[in-house]
Amino acid sequence: MAPRIIGRVTKALLAPALALGATVGLAAAPAQAAVWNSCDQWGNTVLNGYTLYNNIWGSGAGSQCVWANSGTNWGVWADHPNTGGIKSYPNAKKVINKTITSLGSLSSNYNVTVPSSGAYNSSYDIWDTDYDYEIMLWVNKTGAVGPLGTSQGTVTLGGHTWTVHKGSNGANEVFSFIRTSNSSSGTVNILPILKWIKDTKGWMGNETIGDVQFGFEITSSPGGLNFQTNNLTVSSS
Repeated sequence: MAPRIIGRVTKALLAPALALGATVGLAAAPAQAAVWNSCDQWGNTVLNGYTLYNNIWGSGAGSQCVWANSGTNWGVWADHPNTGGIKSYPNAKKVINKTITSLGSLSSNYNVTVPSSGAYNSSYDIWDTDYDYEIMLWVNKTGAVGPLGTSQGTVTLGGHTWTVHKGSNGANEVFSFIRTSNSSSGTVNILPILKWIKDTKGWMGNETIGDVQFGFEITSSPGGLNFQTNNLTVSSS
């Protein structure tokens, strides 16, 4: 996977110039007045313990604006052309900073409203503090999108059944878990997934988990599409 702003880390990517007008910002906002909104390429803010990013990082991107009522209720309007390659990963991030073995629990609830067209996935993006390992959990996907690497079979973990892929983007190892059927809401018990990677497969050691992000990895959304996180909570102990 290509890098993104801290967690999907931005690593000196040269992004295209974006034409983001005031009218686009209005189109992105929900019916009620949002607490925060931005059409800036790297627009970000912190709300009640979550960092929100607009995060338009891919080449050939179009217009995109993010709005938020809180760190757990936010959304995106995006108009990206129908071309290949990931254009953006707007997301909300919760920082954990605990080793896998010191975690007693790590879980998340999600509830999203997503379009029936375009090409994208709704996914968690989980990173160790050194950004050597990236764990992606796709809870739904639409259109011509797919994970990096080769299939490692199917596993049931954390309350879901996933097809697992293992690969590398040249900067870090990527472990992708693709839910075998699309889901717009649910709970993911993340810690058993991390322990399976570490203990059962031996693909990584006792890493310190830094960022748990959740967002929309958008490849195309021609004409302008809305992606909404109705609720997201990440909790750990």
